[in-house]
Amino acid sequence: MSRVMCVGIATLDIINRVERYPDEDSEVRALAQSQRLGGNAANTATVLAQLGVQAFWVGNLAQPAEIIEQGFARHGVDVSLAVRIQDAVMPTSYILLSRANGSRSIVHFRDLPEYCAEDFLELDLRSFDWVHFEGRAVDQLVPMLWRARGMCGLPVSLEVEKPRNGIETLFEQADLLLFSRDYAQAMGFADAAAFLRSLPQGVLATCTWGAQGAWAIDHDGGLLHAAASVSEPVIDTIGAGDVFNAAMVHALSTGCMVDQALEAAVCRASLQCTREGLDLPDE
Repeated sequence: MSRVMCVGIATLDIINRVERYPDEDSEVRALAQSQRLGGNAANTATVLAQLGVQAFWVGNLAQPAEIIEQGFARHGVDVSLAVRIQDAVMPTSYILLSRANGSRSIVHFRDLPEYCAEDFLELDLRSFDWVHFEGRAVDQLVPMLWRARGMCGLPVSLEVEKPRNGIETLFEQADLLLFSRDYAQAMGFADAAAFLRSLPQGVLATCTWGAQGAWAIDHDGGLLHAAASVSEPVIDTIGAGDVFNAAMVHALSTGCMVDQALEAAVCRASLQCTREGLDLPDE
């Protein structure tokens, strides 16, 4: 069983399901409300654990955080390496989930320090097979990526969800770059293929594009596409990108070719959008 470490954020997600996204200055009744573990790296670790990986989540964990810890424990994610901060409050995402089309709108509150490189550099990485980083605090990530990939020789993936000052300096330190549509559009690109072709030669990267599926570019510059395969109504898109990322890491870490990994990741993410939450269905 491979051992994968996911470094990043965990959040408390408070999800209000509504009939449709409300108009400004209006009042609507929620159809349902739930609270669950969220956050990109936390979701990725949760999905990896369900795919048969020994998954570890590393980051700052406010105490108390009962719902968060229960979410990790339910799927067997190891959080023993997390930094626990007493009398703190977990980052919280307040999410409106539209029943009309499955879209989600998020208001995020955070009053917890970013996980710092000093804590990561104290970890013994020798027993791990892969390290996945959420692209957040760039100044902290620089020594983390250097330690994991440059010093320890581990395969490293980096999720790039949104523009952050200086994040481009990290690209050459990752073996796999996982881009979102939001990032590509913020860089001025109208489609994933054009964005991936703009990257430095030799990178291995993917870019998801919602209902159109995802694209990848391999080390030789070959462009690949996997179409989304949702035949049922879209119910919940929360965490779909994290499912994709986890499936890519799992497939590549177990020896799959890039095209196989891309197909598997899009299939997983597409199927997940037809279900609520991140309990994976059988393929």
